[in-house]
Amino acid sequence: MNIFKSADILIPKKGIDFEKWSVVACDQYTSEPEYWASVKEIVGDSVSTLNMIFPEIYLNDSGADERIKLINGTMKKYIDGGVFEELKDAYVYVERIQSDGRLRRGIVGAVDLDAYDYSKGAQPPVRATEGTIIERIPPRQRVRRGAPLELPHIMLLADDINSELILPFSDKKEKMRRIYDFDLMKNSGHITGWLIADAEKAELDAALESFTRRRLDEMRTKCARPLVFAVGDGNHSLAAAKSCWEEIKSGLSAEEAENHPARYALAELVSLYDDALVFEPIHRVVFDIEPEKMMRALREYYHDISSEDNGGQRVDYAYSDKRGSVYIKDGKSSLPIGTIQAFIDDYTSKNGGRVDYIHGEDVTVKLASAKGCIGFMVAAMDKSALYPAIISDGSLPRKTFSMGSAADKRFYLEAKRIN
Repeated sequence: MNIFKSADILIPKKGIDFEKWSVVACDQYTSEPEYWASVKEIVGDSVSTLNMIFPEIYLNDSGADERIKLINGTMKKYIDGGVFEELKDAYVYVERIQSDGRLRRGIVGAVDLDAYDYSKGAQPPVRATEGTIIERIPPRQRVRRGAPLELPHIMLLADDINSELILPFSDKKEKMRRIYDFDLMKNSGHITGWLIADAEKAELDAALESFTRRRLDEMRTKCARPLVFAVGDGNHSLAAAKSCWEEIKSGLSAEEAENHPARYALAELVSLYDDALVFEPIHRVVFDIEPEKMMRALREYYHDISSEDNGGQRVDYAYSDKRGSVYIKDGKSSLPIGTIQAFIDDYTSKNGGRVDYIHGEDVTVKLASAKGCIGFMVAAMDKSALYPAIISDGSLPRKTFSMGSAADKRFYLEAKRIN
């Protein structure tokens, strides 16, 4: 029944410099080569996850095939060289003090890829929060196909409003073995991990099974295909793992596929209601258009729209020195950001223009004050609206919300064999 379960988790052995070992997710700082250059300088000749990942900032550089071979070779070298300690059939309880000082709690385990699907319109128990960009999967597939290991930066969100899955381990951690405890590089906070002991592991297995069954049973009364976990971060890496698993599975018997290591992907499970997870709005600025023409088109695109509060979805706008709001009752999404994104996509496909996604209302208004620009802003999404929106609309529009800064994204630390 459990679609999130224990795994044989690899961590570096004692004596390895964990701060140099652990680096941020490959899809961060993609416009900041100086960040990755400084990471390389920090790591130097030390063993590090940096040597086993392909930062996306380098994906379009020449020599990609050689780099992938080097990555796979490094993984084999680390395995053969005794770099890892294997924690058999394990969960790891994690406490991450973020760069903003907030404490985030999670549990590292493995998600069943047979319970996940990134295809548009699919409704498996594990789904992405945002639409998957298919073009981003092949580069990750190329890295994964020949790799003996996976390193996760995937975060799963559980609609665990009663705090039954993760929070209880905060009071039990001192009875468990502390397996790492160190500062993350470049002022990215601190992370501590404890191996969940056998007695507590049995409790967690039971809690996960109860949570999953209840979630499935409760939601079947609301929708045909219930949602158990949502992929908050790392969806494209999880999609690559899924696509590679489907390739492998096609050549296996049912018995062989049952427990094949590639069927499961390491991830960190975090409560949607964790206080450290803050949903911040991402605003839109459209460039190279005529703002007043675009506003007229918005009022034609949605018919039940008003400048007065009519009970509809509120969208604020700014251009030149003008500020205002519209309220849309016949929106195309259950979320205001989805409603305005549908219009922006339609308008720019017909009239041109360039869209950028901006953090911060002040920055949005400043950019929108330039000639030929307009900004659209919505309020931060309430966490309780996430699951209903995914169920109602499917994957949410790209850049619906942000879960913190790049420095607070998951760092590579644990690993798992996949072949």
